[in-house]
Amino acid sequence: MIEQIKTLLQEVENLQAASTEELESLRIKYLSKKGIIASLMNDFRDVAAEQKREVGKFINELKEKTQNRIQELKDAFEDMRTEGDAFDLTRTTYPVALGTRHPISIVKKQICDIFNCLGFSIAEGPEIEDDWHNFSSLNFAADHPARDMQDTFFIQHHPDIVLRTHTSSVQTRVMERQQPPIRIICPGRTYRNEAISYRAHCFFHQVEALYVDKDVSFADLKQVLLFFAKEMFGQDTTIRLRPSYFPFTEPSAEMDISCNLCGGKGCPFCKHTGWVEILGCGMVDPNVLDNCGIDSKIYSGYALGMGIERITNLKYQVKDLRMFSENDVRFLNQFQSAC
Repeated sequence: MIEQIKTLLQEVENLQAASTEELESLRIKYLSKKGIIASLMNDFRDVAAEQKREVGKFINELKEKTQNRIQELKDAFEDMRTEGDAFDLTRTTYPVALGTRHPISIVKKQICDIFNCLGFSIAEGPEIEDDWHNFSSLNFAADHPARDMQDTFFIQHHPDIVLRTHTSSVQTRVMERQQPPIRIICPGRTYRNEAISYRAHCFFHQVEALYVDKDVSFADLKQVLLFFAKEMFGQDTTIRLRPSYFPFTEPSAEMDISCNLCGGKGCPFCKHTGWVEILGCGMVDPNVLDNCGIDSKIYSGYALGMGIERITNLKYQVKDLRMFSENDVRFLNQFQSAC
């Protein structure tokens, strides 16, 4: 038995492991309850009394050396792991590509930053809305075309629940729980039942703004629009307002900016008019204020809204709206410098 233990001692001194899995196999082979050393301890009971002292000494030596060798190998693997964290020998020699922010996110942040400078705070709300907040509170008539199935995504079996068609629903929620002064912007994703093409999509992104207080006038709105246009598209940008109609504002207008490609001289992008439409706006209809619990005889306000994809198109001349949602890395990599 002593000769067997001496052979095992020599074997333990030369133990090697190429991986942590192999090391664990060695530990089980020698030190587990059914391992080699445990088997020797069982055989130790049958050793003659006069040899027990010497055999026991060899078994203890074998156990101690095995434990030490296993620990040495374990420490070596941990040292390799620590070094690898600082210097990975398997790392590719090519530079690691950095990610970029999505162009929609870039432009949304730019818009929000401009309005933050004017004291507007960000408000958010649910994308699944009820009829009251999405339509009725905003002065949409019961037979308004926007309620039709071809324009709105309705939740099945719930005719009064829809995917919001605009972020104006966030404005009504804020007005219901907060009295003026109110100065908010509402960025978010909206949905409309439209055929997907290079110029339209079934979902898109909006930023809407709302300001309600005493003595708010259309002149206040115009100055905010002019400030936004110059900050977003350059100090040479000019604006014009055209009368329009929206159920929730009266009077209402659409705003155009001088084409940022031709400087207002006329080009194919602006259809040779020198102007490009970017948003709708107007004074909040008194019915909307009253619906939300705000006295329209005391307070007035203005609202405006724009599509982020539209602004992004103007800034980066993206010809196909579908590119914003296809996650083509070649397209996204173009915006690294804009992050």
